[in-house]
Amino acid sequence: MFNTRIPSAALLLSLAGLAPFIWAALLVVDIWEVETAWVPEFMKLPQVLEGDGRLIMIRYGGIILPFMSGVLWGFATKASSWRAAACYIFSVLPALWWFFMPGLGVNSALINLAIGFLALLILDYMFQRWELAPAWWMFLRVQLTVVVLICLVIGIWA
Repeated sequence: MFNTRIPSAALLLSLAGLAPFIWAALLVVDIWEVETAWVPEFMKLPQVLEGDGRLIMIRYGGIILPFMSGVLWGFATKASSWRAAACYIFSVLPALWWFFMPGLGVNSALINLAIGFLALLILDYMFQRWELAPAWWMFLRVQLTVVVLICLVIGIWA
């Protein structure tokens, strides 16, 4: 059903896009319990990579979910007739979800992001079934979504 030959650039950039989620999950589980007072200033991590992993997940996930809406919008441009209108409507749902449901606290924000990414996967599948996405799309999206959800679950329950 799915073509598993993902173009190299798409695969590499997608894997790079997972790095902030994975980094944030590692911060949440506090794997880096190392004293850094002795580290010279030029060798320290950028401030954006320090701090609360949950907040990093929220900040980054809050960028990626609407970004993926834009990807779906691009796929919608290939549709015609009634399906085009439906696809444009569906394509904005992840961005609208995050706008209206950012959560009242860290945990609710992470839960709402997880729901958003699960719903996005359903939309990805729908666009794939309508032959608007590349043949390899779902093979890539399922793998990426699994990693993102694992990271978000770590943020929720760790």
